Amino acid sequence: MKLFTSVHDVADIKQLVADALALKANPYAHNMLGKNKTLGLVFMNPSLRTRLSTQKAAMNLGMNVMVMNMDKDGWALETQDGVVMNGNTTEHIREAAAVMGQYCDILGLRSFPKLKDRNEDYSEGFFNKFVQFCGVPVVSLESATRHPLQSLADLITIVETNPIPIEQRAQGKKPKVVLAWAPHVKALPQAVPNSFAEWMCKAQELQMIDFVIAQPKGFELADEFTKGAEIVYDLDLAIANADYVYVKNWSSYKEYGQLLPYEGNWIMNNEKLNLTNNAKVMHCLPVRRDLELAAEILDGPNSLVIQEAGNRLWSAQAVLKALLEKH
Repeated sequence: MKLFTSVHDVADIKQLVADALALKANPYAHNMLGKNKTLGLVFMNPSLRTRLSTQKAAMNLGMNVMVMNMDKDGWALETQDGVVMNGNTTEHIREAAAVMGQYCDILGLRSFPKLKDRNEDYSEGFFNKFVQFCGVPVVSLESATRHPLQSLADLITIVETNPIPIEQRAQGKKPKVVLAWAPHVKALPQAVPNSFAEWMCKAQELQMIDFVIAQPKGFELADEFTKGAEIVYDLDLAIANADYVYVKNWSSYKEYGQLLPYEGNWIMNNEKLNLTNNAKVMHCLPVRRDLELAAEILDGPNSLVIQEAGNRLWSAQAVLKALLEKH
């Protein structure tokens, strides 16, 4: 593995999940693997779980870590080629990324979409140029279209909490996982639901889960991320007998970045929970209580959000370990 931006960069996701759980059981088993190696974390946008978990993961592997908050500490970057830089930009990404690659053995990059131009965001131009010019392996800490470390942590959480008894699993019984759209006060990117859907569709292909997406009409994700998923436009129908409900808001892909009107009650609460198979409820965090997800669930026994966030450490450590072993 030289690059980690999506599930497509992973040769065997079952093995990667197993590696992450082995690291969780023995965090320092490979603490010499990263000796004298440096991880550089480059943030164009704010972060809590991604920054702390990835730093800790690198430290567990013996790596040095440097953090650059480009939105606060760095020069304004130019990303277009063939332009005279006589405006507000000070440094070109060609030089900036290449210099970072001189200092680091692995780089992690976090960069959000602008939610103004779908073609620009979905081209991943900034991220791809960074990968092209830095010259070292790169881990996505979230991009305009995906958040793979989060999705790997989500799958780890589902695997380790699978409520299906071993004997029933052997008979082909699989947990039902529902990605459920939730309300919000502003338009949010599609990166987390895109990525979650992509990883869950792959897990469904491997007979690990059954996967459903619940959303109001108009909030369909791009087809490339949802192949194989069942799409349901009624939350109550979608979550019937669900074992996991993953709650997340996203803005419209077709009417790009728009908050469209919708009908019905889309907030997950204890009343909705009664329709499920006593489902565990997940969210990537941060979460707006009683807007996206009811506080009674967040504070109740069915919430997995803290365990899920804790598994961000092991998803990052498993990926960094794989990159170090190849380099």
